[in-house]
Amino acid sequence: MTPDPILDHCSKSYPLEAAPCRAADIGGKGWNVLADDLAYPLAVVSRSALAHNIAWMQDFARRKDIALAPHGKTTMSPELFALQLAGGAWGMTFATIFQLAVGVEAGARNAIIANQVLCDADLDGLDMLLAGHSDLRVWFLVDSLAQLALIEDWARRRQSRRRFDVLLEIGIPGQRTGCRTLEEALALAAAISRSPVVRLGGIECYEGGLARCDSVHDAREVTAFVGRVLEVARRCDAEDLFGDASVMLTAGGSAVFDLVVPLLRAQGLSRPVQGVLRSGCYITHDNGNYARFLKQVEQREGLDASLRAALEVWAMVQSVPEPGLALLTCGRRDISYDLEMPIPVRHAPRGTRAAAEAPAGWKISALNDQHAYLHFDPAGTVPQVGDRVALGISHPCTTFDKWRWLALVEDDLAVTGAISTRF
Repeated sequence: MTPDPILDHCSKSYPLEAAPCRAADIGGKGWNVLADDLAYPLAVVSRSALAHNIAWMQDFARRKDIALAPHGKTTMSPELFALQLAGGAWGMTFATIFQLAVGVEAGARNAIIANQVLCDADLDGLDMLLAGHSDLRVWFLVDSLAQLALIEDWARRRQSRRRFDVLLEIGIPGQRTGCRTLEEALALAAAISRSPVVRLGGIECYEGGLARCDSVHDAREVTAFVGRVLEVARRCDAEDLFGDASVMLTAGGSAVFDLVVPLLRAQGLSRPVQGVLRSGCYITHDNGNYARFLKQVEQREGLDASLRAALEVWAMVQSVPEPGLALLTCGRRDISYDLEMPIPVRHAPRGTRAAAEAPAGWKISALNDQHAYLHFDPAGTVPQVGDRVALGISHPCTTFDKWRWLALVEDDLAVTGAISTRF
């Protein structure tokens, strides 16, 4: 069951003088972003783009005959989790037990923790969630004998008879977690198969660290990595180390997700394969990093179009102190800047209800906590104090985590709903 939070003066950008209301009722206010009904900056999500992206990725998974477990860390929004599940997602992916609890509350009953679980508090929490929901199944990652020993020690001290579902993680040298060699992976898989407290359900990997936005490079490197992971899966199968009726093979970030499909549709194992794609950022997409990667996905897949940018942060021009420089009411507290600066995408002069595409030369060069530095050509369109500028983002995760709520808007920027976040 998803929450229906109350929005009030404690909610950033909600009008201080407006009466509190439940998120589900905000559409009745008659507000519009370009009527300046709410304070700036204001994070908004396009309802039509959101619906398109959920349907598009679900259709991609259906056409490839794989399951979709979107990564919930992107948005940490129970309302969006519920929409993804209602749209056909097999389950959800999370990075922590805290995130899992939010997902379970939103209705997820199949979940992958794409991370190692090993501390007492997290194992206690997972045990509690599983005990409280008989229809819940959760898989988490194991990548070392040391981690396995900690899980077994927890079970001894708690006198627990719980048997956790786990996935063997295969990693990339110099990058994140995961077994580095075939020998290491097989030794760990054998230890898992002998353990009374865990059950080996399949193999997990994350290919995103290999991607360089160079299709030739990315296809070569990811295909080679997929081959390594498949070899581990085949050897584990040959040695009868899996403890389930089917084998889960799971991968897929948001950059080169098409390149892992051969892994998720692996053939030749002695039991059925459950291929699970874990992309997360697709739900709102972006205007920068993932937009560039997606152009290459479209070329490899022979597509004319695919996902749409659904997330914007609207700001107001508060000062034009010198030719070629404007300051906007938006900063590090409000918008992503971890991969690259925000991107001006739309411009609405003061007093208008229409937004046009921002001039191509407009660029955000820097952010302070509460200011964005917009550079422009003084010989072209000059932003005026009071104008509104929509900023697109590169990497949605680190915009969502700056907001406790975001407005859902129609194509004319009428505010017709709201979602909450639980970071």
